[in-house]
Amino acid sequence: MAGDDLNASESAILIVLMVEAREVLNTELRKQYGLDVRKPQRDKLTRLHYVASRKSGSTYALQLDDKGWVRMQNDLDFTLRGATALGAALTALHASLRDRLLTRSGCATLTELFALSDVRAPAATRATEPSGPLQARIVSAYRALADEPGAWVSLRRLRPFFADVPRDDLDDSLRRLSREDGVNIAPESNQKTLTEPDIKAALRLGGQENHLLAIGV
Repeated sequence: MAGDDLNASESAILIVLMVEAREVLNTELRKQYGLDVRKPQRDKLTRLHYVASRKSGSTYALQLDDKGWVRMQNDLDFTLRGATALGAALTALHASLRDRLLTRSGCATLTELFALSDVRAPAATRATEPSGPLQARIVSAYRALADEPGAWVSLRRLRPFFADVPRDDLDDSLRRLSREDGVNIAPESNQKTLTEPDIKAALRLGGQENHLLAIGV
């Protein structure tokens, strides 16, 4: 993450999108927070894959992207000339969320902490063998992302919930989970719609790259 050269305003945008934890229109950000994400900021954060953006009417829809969620696990620079106290407050708040509140919450990542619904594995499951809790977390994360049981969820959206888990371990758990009844992992049928993050998040299974997860089918 070092070397991305984020300034205080760009770091603050990431904080707001983390708190929103959803796709939000720039017009909403202006109305709710007085925050206007301008083109230079949007282009930079999109280029870094910290923010996903798309045109929506006359404005843009923005949300924290996979690498953005991972970036939030590391220090941000809120130093702003003429606003030392504000920068100090944001720095202290971010550090406290990551280093103190996250641990007490029982969540493993900030992605989980700010998810719109609880994605933690049930306490009873956490005490089981190592493979059990991780698979339970996958199911919980899926439920937080899916509009309804059996809906397809991209692995690109799922992976940020597991920034604390080695990729090989997560992939192994996904493969084991795919053998369970009602679980389906499949490739994207329209390969032309795949983005670079989609391709990087794919799971090698059954001799092909898979991009989607459905549970409850």
